Amino acid sequence: MNYSIRKLRHPDDYAAVAPLLNLVWSEPTTADQLRADEEKIPPGQLHYDEEGKLMGWDRPKWVAEDEHGQVVAYAIAWRAPWTEAGTLIHNLVVQPELRGIGIGQALYAVLLEWAMEVKASRLIEHMRESDEPSIAFAEHRGYVKERHTFESVLDLGSFKFDEKLSASIAEAERSGIRFVTLSEEPGEENERKLHELYKVTHFDIPGHTGDYPWFEEWRKWSLDQPGFRPEWIHIAKDGDRYIGVVTLLHNEQTQAMYHDYTGVLLEYRGRRIALALKLLGIRSALASGAPYMKTHNDSMNVPMLRINRDLLGFRAEPGNYKMVREL
Repeated sequence: MNYSIRKLRHPDDYAAVAPLLNLVWSEPTTADQLRADEEKIPPGQLHYDEEGKLMGWDRPKWVAEDEHGQVVAYAIAWRAPWTEAGTLIHNLVVQPELRGIGIGQALYAVLLEWAMEVKASRLIEHMRESDEPSIAFAEHRGYVKERHTFESVLDLGSFKFDEKLSASIAEAERSGIRFVTLSEEPGEENERKLHELYKVTHFDIPGHTGDYPWFEEWRKWSLDQPGFRPEWIHIAKDGDRYIGVVTLLHNEQTQAMYHDYTGVLLEYRGRRIALALKLLGIRSALASGAPYMKTHNDSMNVPMLRINRDLLGFRAEPGNYKMVREL
């Protein structure tokens, strides 16, 4: 077939790009969501640190279209201000029936040319562990598997609260821990406390690299995103201190919940506070009528995997490999 590659046209191409991304993303997106996300980001400003490593942010996007002008493939290369120096993250997806005829190869060549032009030193792509052709495509081009992230899903229709597990909530409360939602504690002061909790606990996640977004950016991508409601952020408090959090996001298309984040301060771990928070999150998901809840965990995060799978009954699904190429 004949095809050509060009820069993505904003916002016209998102209606064709969203179905492509839904082939590889864990939860579906929409053209409106892609457009809204893009409009949150100012024009790219790349620069270099004192060691000459790539810094700043940008997110060029390309599509491949057939002879009829139909978009059949999509690629994006991006970095945020807090991404590890030198690193670009990218996604590339081709319509399944058109793979293996050179479209992905040509699209990747354009992406790689731009990465070399801006002097990136590292490329990262996340691929479904079950997508063997894509993994082979990446390995043929010098990528290696660096980490493994597991996907898990909880069928809320059949979930039953276990009395012993539920006791973790009362146990924490007897020890002086209080559980609230962000809807009960609104305002910027508390949002900043929550941001600090996210930031501190985020650095404990296995495989985390780079920095963490400052408050305004964190708020934009956490509290201002579709599917967020303050009553779906459960917070554990010791006095006035925020010491643990569980955050849920609702997907309008599937009506399901995504378990977006869990964090407990190091000195409070081992007291089943994370379990209590997760159970409160499940209660919220059940009350919303969500059919299921999804989450993800790094393969090295054994304590969280144990809570999700062994205690709560999340079912394992194919996860993702972090594929890395050094330039």
